[in-house]
Amino acid sequence: MEPPSQNLKTTPLLSLRRFHISEDYGFLLPNPLKELPDQFRPWMEIANELPHLIESRQLQARVNKMPLLSCQGLKSYREQRLAHLVLSFITMGYVWQEGQTQPKEVLPRNLALPFVEVSRNLGLPPILAHADLVLTNWTTRNPERSLEIRNLDIIVSLPGGESLRGFILVTVLVEKAAVPGIMALVQAVNAILQHRDNSLLRALQQLRLSIQDITRTLGQMHNYVDPDIFYAVIRIFLSGWKDNPAMPVGLTYEGVSTEPLKYSGGSAAQSTVLHAFDEFLGICHSKESADFLHRMREYMPPSHKAFIEEIHSAPSLRDHILSSGNDQLLTTYNKCVEALVELRSYHITVVTKYLITVATKAKGRKPNHLPGPSQALEERGTGGTVVLSFLKSVRDKTLEAILHQSD
Repeated sequence: MEPPSQNLKTTPLLSLRRFHISEDYGFLLPNPLKELPDQFRPWMEIANELPHLIESRQLQARVNKMPLLSCQGLKSYREQRLAHLVLSFITMGYVWQEGQTQPKEVLPRNLALPFVEVSRNLGLPPILAHADLVLTNWTTRNPERSLEIRNLDIIVSLPGGESLRGFILVTVLVEKAAVPGIMALVQAVNAILQHRDNSLLRALQQLRLSIQDITRTLGQMHNYVDPDIFYAVIRIFLSGWKDNPAMPVGLTYEGVSTEPLKYSGGSAAQSTVLHAFDEFLGICHSKESADFLHRMREYMPPSHKAFIEEIHSAPSLRDHILSSGNDQLLTTYNKCVEALVELRSYHITVVTKYLITVATKAKGRKPNHLPGPSQALEERGTGGTVVLSFLKSVRDKTLEAILHQSD
């Protein structure tokens, strides 16, 4: 038996519900909508034809004829999230329809105004982010069956066919694999607050298993995503207009701002999962990496960002373990850190395959009807970082978090 805590009332216990995080789906939006109210049919009609409209170079003309609609008809949170998903996909197609050499530098007001309006309502930026591409862009074919790739589909698509579908849905499954880890993190924070080391030990063991499951799930990329298609076709549509040599001044949102605005493209760093794990485990990144990671938090739903900040302000796990003198806690903590190092090393392997190795092959090779590889972004991730040096730094700093009893 563990002694009851004497000061339970001093700090409120952490709960997922306060941050609109699902105990079943984690940071994924539970049961996303697939249709908007009828008045938004012009958006949905374009969204449902996006790959064809982009490949046939008709999207820009279709968008230019689109009526200007107000977002006031979006009544629920799920409707707003679907609208943001739809408008972000249309925006990426509109900007990059002609490829990286001829990006559209002005977003027309009939797209820019509602996109910025719904973005402000949600506290999200007006660009395609992880919160759209992955968290809102999934549906089950049979709700009675489990979440596995054969039972999942995406709601909105872009050029890339089955490889794009695989890229999105494997990432959905990565988010789902993180759910036991998120639950364990909450249990661990509360165990520290309540001085219950046995509960903390069990939570750390569960966190390690979840991180290992994330790594295994990420491995499904190899089964469902063709590296050539990812590099030459998909990647450009995930690219933003900040730190992108193809759009050095940014994008003008007509009717919103006379000056161009700069936003980063989609990035795995916009997923809340590893931010939460890093804060909890006390991982300290280099200033350059930390600055980028903190900037990526602005691309998360505000409640998810608040969850990370709550973990940051919670009592230090590392301090608790060292002051407890509990060797079992220290060993289990180190196993969590090692599992996170392995995940980050594996992520480097995946990025090398899908970005670096294929870059030379993809250079100068261009499918007949598609924009072609983004040479300007060759060494950069879609979020704008020099990708391998960033990932290696993040991995190496994680390894430095290993604790020794003498610490």
